[in-house]
Amino acid sequence: MTTDDTDTIDGDAAASSDETTATSAEGDESAANRARTPGGGAAPEPEPIEPAAPEEFGLVQAWWGDGKGKTTAAMGMGFRAAGHGYRVHMLQFMKGGADSVEGVRGEYNAIAAMPGFSYENAGHYGWHGLLDGSGDDEHAAKASAAFERAEELVAGAGDADLTEPLPLNGDPDEGVHMLVLDEVLYAADRGLVDPDDVVALAESKPENLELVLTGSHAEPAYLEGVADLITNVRKVAHPFDAGHRARRGTEY
Repeated sequence: MTTDDTDTIDGDAAASSDETTATSAEGDESAANRARTPGGGAAPEPEPIEPAAPEEFGLVQAWWGDGKGKTTAAMGMGFRAAGHGYRVHMLQFMKGGADSVEGVRGEYNAIAAMPGFSYENAGHYGWHGLLDGSGDDEHAAKASAAFERAEELVAGAGDADLTEPLPLNGDPDEGVHMLVLDEVLYAADRGLVDPDDVVALAESKPENLELVLTGSHAEPAYLEGVADLITNVRKVAHPFDAGHRARRGTEY
């Protein structure tokens, strides 16, 4: 073997050693990064749902816009929170039923089957401002009663220790970790609820209550500086524009 051959072999061995060292270092760094993640880098697995208390709840969220998905997003967060054992309640404004949908909604069935998640509907039949046989005064009365109910639920949360687990089947009046006021912004946009009252409710909530507000195609500018998260769900295309009606399993 010549000197040149020996030099080549030694050089290849050194390069291989450097690559091994680099690969090992990268592996160590990757393992260290995974270890710093909440799940330690392990693939998540389902676990039994047991009562628990969130460590970082307490924000105000607002979901508005002319696109589909505001209520869906709020309920998705509700299911996620309930899956961690947190107590969640949804109070629906404005959704008392209409001739375009059936008498049952898939979300109600799903919520009823989910530990820790409950709901109540405070809407009037039909839609405010439309010639569908429903009276606007009745819509106003329902919305006013729903807002009073929202105030009761916020007060109940204020009397509870939200840093502790709450019974999964407990009365929502005795405290919840997340309260979803679905379509309350729509009620405010229609003048059925005073926007100033919505602001006052958000500002009066207990520190650890996660308050989620949805609805309205118009921007709720009154929530700027009040809500921690404001999301505009913008429509690019919608099947309703092509004449489709509400579909079972997607809209109700």
